[in-house]
Amino acid sequence: MRNAARFLGLFLAAACLMQVGHAQRRTMIMPADRNGVPTWDVDPSFKDDVFTFVRVKYNSSGRWGRWATDFPDSDLNFSYRLQQLTSLKVDPNGKILELTDPELFRYPFLYMIEPGDLEFLPDEVPALRRYLLNGGFLMVDDFWGEAEYANFYMEIKKVFPDREPIELPLDHPIFHCVYDLKEKPQVPSIGVAQNGRGQGITWERPDAKDVHYKGIFDDKGRMMVIICHNTDLGDGWEREGEDPWYFREFSEKKAYPLGINIIFYAMTH
Repeated sequence: MRNAARFLGLFLAAACLMQVGHAQRRTMIMPADRNGVPTWDVDPSFKDDVFTFVRVKYNSSGRWGRWATDFPDSDLNFSYRLQQLTSLKVDPNGKILELTDPELFRYPFLYMIEPGDLEFLPDEVPALRRYLLNGGFLMVDDFWGEAEYANFYMEIKKVFPDREPIELPLDHPIFHCVYDLKEKPQVPSIGVAQNGRGQGITWERPDAKDVHYKGIFDDKGRMMVIICHNTDLGDGWEREGEDPWYFREFSEKKAYPLGINIIFYAMTH
């Protein structure tokens, strides 16, 4: 398995070779209040050899601030569980970056949430394309129904007009590389789960009953993007401490296992 140091080293080398424009850095940090999520110390000798959960700040044509859905609890909880449950060394704080920030190329993984009315700005399209073609990985999460998918599809086609998202079969390694999942998990928001408890309802709208996981691949067959549609892994991370039943059924069995699988797949392929 390739380790995080090698992956980050490739990113730093790529960043030195590419022109990423003259955009000013807009790095944002986590709030000081961690809402009770434990923290830990990173060995200063290996401060650049840790996995960092990076959330993408993007522009929306509709409701403002969708990029910050579930923030900061989902990011903090997921980073904590990744540190706790695996051998990966993890930054306890994570980061928020815009796609035009040169800092982006230091990190192999990006997380984008609620892209149902995503609107890429002109300079973000080539920046994201460069990032992904040079080894980066993007996870897209928490959008529901046909209209939201149509908007995301239109925007991601600006980045890759010649590449189509491909449905991932259940036997794809991403569903088995750490945790062996027996189904493609659908994780609803906590409110939907509680209202549908006992009825088997795990979808948030009538045109979103079927969960989809799609990949976009480079010319060598490496997955660059995973699209998690009609599911909300981020709520499973954010809300883990609010309802023991929701934690057992969705956070523990579905949201964390698949999230960890996605990280390890991205870091080793």
